Amino acid sequence: MSPTDAALDRSNHTLKALIAHAQAYGFIYPSSEIYDGLQSIYDYGPYGIALKRNLQDFWWKSMTQLHQNIVGIDAAIMMHPTTWKASGHIDGFTDPMVDNKDSQKRYRVDLLIEEHAAQLVAQGKPAEAQDLIEEMEHCLQAGNLTGLDKLLQHFAIACPLSKTNHWTPVRQFNLMFSTQVGAQNDATTLYLRPETAQGIFVNFLNVQKTARMKIPFGIAQIGKAFRNEIVARQFTFRMREFEQMEMQFFIQPDTEAKWFNYWQENRKAWYSSLGINEEKLNLHPHKQLAHYATAAVDIEYAFPFGFKEVEGIHSRTDFDLKSHEQYAKKKLQYFDPDLKKHYTPYVIETSVGLDRLVLMLLSNGFVQTEHPTDGQRTYLKLPAPLAPIKAAIFPLVKKDGLAERALALFDTLKYDFPLIYEEAQSIGKRYTRQDLIGTPYCITVDYQTLEDETVTIRERDAMAQHRIHMAEVASHLEVTTSIKSLLARL
Repeated sequence: MSPTDAALDRSNHTLKALIAHAQAYGFIYPSSEIYDGLQSIYDYGPYGIALKRNLQDFWWKSMTQLHQNIVGIDAAIMMHPTTWKASGHIDGFTDPMVDNKDSQKRYRVDLLIEEHAAQLVAQGKPAEAQDLIEEMEHCLQAGNLTGLDKLLQHFAIACPLSKTNHWTPVRQFNLMFSTQVGAQNDATTLYLRPETAQGIFVNFLNVQKTARMKIPFGIAQIGKAFRNEIVARQFTFRMREFEQMEMQFFIQPDTEAKWFNYWQENRKAWYSSLGINEEKLNLHPHKQLAHYATAAVDIEYAFPFGFKEVEGIHSRTDFDLKSHEQYAKKKLQYFDPDLKKHYTPYVIETSVGLDRLVLMLLSNGFVQTEHPTDGQRTYLKLPAPLAPIKAAIFPLVKKDGLAERALALFDTLKYDFPLIYEEAQSIGKRYTRQDLIGTPYCITVDYQTLEDETVTIRERDAMAQHRIHMAEVASHLEVTTSIKSLLARL
């Protein structure tokens, strides 16, 4: 096996183990699994949804609570169809796709080429890989589908399944889902939104006036988006139904470079606050820009399948507001009281995939290691403020009043913290179960508790144990597991 194949095998093994763990321990399930599932659609289990909501809460508070000039909205999923004409999605929201004649599988051409370029790098041919990527980006920017066909043939890029390069001609596929609204004989075609940003743009003046915002200011939103991804894979990284967290920051024209740099640094600090090591993050500037952008950079994380985007930061200029102004025939301008004039604001966007963030945290926290006495140990090293369960309460045994004392402690804490109470099996097995779902603390009520009101707190990562008075447990958990402790790092 070549070094490249060995690395790919290890990555696939890690991803498979992560997927199995996520399903077995209540994080993510295949949707409609009893009917054999639906490709690239997933459901969040009890611990997965708790982790997702904690991440969402942290992002929302870091945007709207820590910034006096950012407010939130929740726009509808279905919008007037002209919205998507104005945004360019009806005419231009496409991906170049190709079918392999032998496997009958469809692929995104850019992903096939990028994977081949990665193989060239692993083979010690970085210059050849760079030339391939540059030529691909040139073809994509020019809409040159024939050029993409030639790249597939010239580099003998093969289908991962059939191992052949018998390709159909490259074609463009629109990624939007459509639906019908109204009576059958008078139905209107609407689209499930492919992004949440447009709900912010069409509400720009509503928010600015009612919230009395002055430029620069931002509008944040969290919501579902839908894309008919032909090639949806890599677990929850690329799905057809997903959740975005976006913030559009409205600024004076000619200040976009300043604010673009500001939001890059701000967002890098946000990931650092989660404990993500710097070497696992990569800033990837775009060479091929969207039609509305003058600058764009992706924040990428080192997933088991390589560095992939979790967040995009874009300088969108005034394209969106001007386009909606043109199609709606209504002014979407801001009157600047300092400059005493009207203008169309420019926009800096940060757009995060919430599902990708969950996958990032699961990937980053999935630890399989050898313990000197316990053998192989698997645990989820999640940031304590984001962990689904903050603490587990155990009686050492069910008799002698220990269970009653443990339940009393549980009842005292349950209003402020998500907890688990367990009394079945040995303490060691109970510890292991909590490790597997990422619970940062296990609190044991034992016989010494009856004497001095102290309990044992066991920490997940180091497995260190110390005693603490029962009256101090709440404050200990508040300091170490609240979202506030993460916000304080920003």
